[in-house]
Amino acid sequence: MWGTGVAIAALMMAALALPDSGLAAAPRADDPASSTASSVVTPQMMKREVPDKFKRRLVRLRTDEAPGTVIIDTNNKFLYLVEGNNRAIRYGVGVGREGFGWSGVVNIGRKVEWPSWRPPEEMRVREARRGHVLPVVQEGGPDNPLGARAMYLYKGNRDTIFRIHGTNQPWSIGLNLSSGCIRMNNKDVEDLYARADIGSKVIVVGPGNKQGEVSFDDRGIDLLRTIFGG
Repeated sequence: MWGTGVAIAALMMAALALPDSGLAAAPRADDPASSTASSVVTPQMMKREVPDKFKRRLVRLRTDEAPGTVIIDTNNKFLYLVEGNNRAIRYGVGVGREGFGWSGVVNIGRKVEWPSWRPPEEMRVREARRGHVLPVVQEGGPDNPLGARAMYLYKGNRDTIFRIHGTNQPWSIGLNLSSGCIRMNNKDVEDLYARADIGSKVIVVGPGNKQGEVSFDDRGIDLLRTIFGG
């Protein structure tokens, strides 16, 4: 059964239920809380059940992008891995808080299992002003904010400081909570990690480009290359 599609530039996407594929069934489209943006974690949020539409699934896709390309729609909180043959795997993600959203064309420059976390100095300074002391380094493990896997996003040979990573807060998928990074639940990030190669192209569609159910102006992927480079 085909559900409501999400248009990303020249991409035409719609959910596809494949009971025998190991991916989730068709999504619900009636969850207004999925786009909630917040910078404060509350006890109620920690009890939140992630809506079904953010579960991993195979979806229909029409794009000229090569198989293996990752497309991240931060407005709707989805990450797509292009499979080819008009198909992609779609994952639910958590994205940056308002003010930390970003856009661009980058690539996966490095991959690490159970990564250590080294918060940037500006983050440590910012959080210190709020009374939160962050470590210089936190070793990998189940309590690490980066979760089970991390894919480090580079612009050419330069680390952008942004990552696609797991999380120790699985309830946060579908929300705007991180400082610009793309978070996934650990099972999903392990799945993407196994499929996405170093060097894979990553297109990040940022805030301010949504038009109804469309993530940004439907003028083709070449417009993104013109704006963001890559």
